[in-house]
Amino acid sequence: MIDRERTENLYKEDLRKKIKKLKEKKNAVIIVHNYQRDEIQEIADYLGDSLELARAAVDTTADIIVFCGVHFMAESASILNPSKMVLLPVKEAGCPLADMITVQKLRQKKQEFPDAAVVCYVNSSAEVKAESDVSCTSSNAIEVVRSIKNKRIIFVPDKNLGMYVQKEVPEKKIILWEGFCSTHIRLTEEDVITAKNNWPKAEFIAHPECDPLVLKLADHVCSTAGMFRYSKTSNTKEFIIGTESGMLYRLKRENPGKKFYMPTTHLVCANMKLTTLGWVAHSLENLVYEVKVPDDVREKARVTLERMLSITGKNKPKT
Repeated sequence: MIDRERTENLYKEDLRKKIKKLKEKKNAVIIVHNYQRDEIQEIADYLGDSLELARAAVDTTADIIVFCGVHFMAESASILNPSKMVLLPVKEAGCPLADMITVQKLRQKKQEFPDAAVVCYVNSSAEVKAESDVSCTSSNAIEVVRSIKNKRIIFVPDKNLGMYVQKEVPEKKIILWEGFCSTHIRLTEEDVITAKNNWPKAEFIAHPECDPLVLKLADHVCSTAGMFRYSKTSNTKEFIIGTESGMLYRLKRENPGKKFYMPTTHLVCANMKLTTLGWVAHSLENLVYEVKVPDDVREKARVTLERMLSITGKNKPKT
């Protein structure tokens, strides 16, 4: 067992060295989402949530962006950087939530509510973004919705995030889409109650993609970026984390004196975990798999993303 672990560690170290050399040779940058494997987070040039990574994609001077996340994220980077090569190391890394809405169905909904603006969660395809008025992330959804003049808003595709926004912005009428995150939806009230009983001193921090019944049990609701900020500033020493398990790596690293617990073992996004050091090295070495958005779609989708960034500012994210 020891020899096997040693061999695996040596293999990973060789891959890290290879990735570093390829990155320097090809003027590439590695952008990594908070839900990725620990080994991928360790090699990140930029590490963050969807909003932070969108900003990073805008600000980078690299020729190549290696996006360690899922397809819609790489699409967004390509939309904002048409002159750069955007690579998704594993082409099968998709998002079930993004697949729950199509352009055709969104157009039908818009015909039902012609006076409504469309706010699309960043977890959506380039085509859906192109059919929307403005995009948002879980970090800025409330801010984006408040900025819109329309009284009625079609919010796609995550209904739980939409319901959370409705509660925080009651002056707007949110028209919900029946989509959901297949990872966050697995967290139940019973899971949280059991976790609270197991760790009575811990605060429960929940992502707004969780079920509303779960959010009612939360001491704090926020995006992944918000979780990092909150855990640093809170006087509490123990936290139950209601989002994807990849968060634990950075939370523990940035808060060595605090403890973090997962309320269930089910909070794992299989798509996010597809990316490995081997795939990143393969992607850089062979320049695969490039994500490119057709110009007609890209131009319209770019407007929705740039509107979002103009609402929340374009400060470079902290790694």
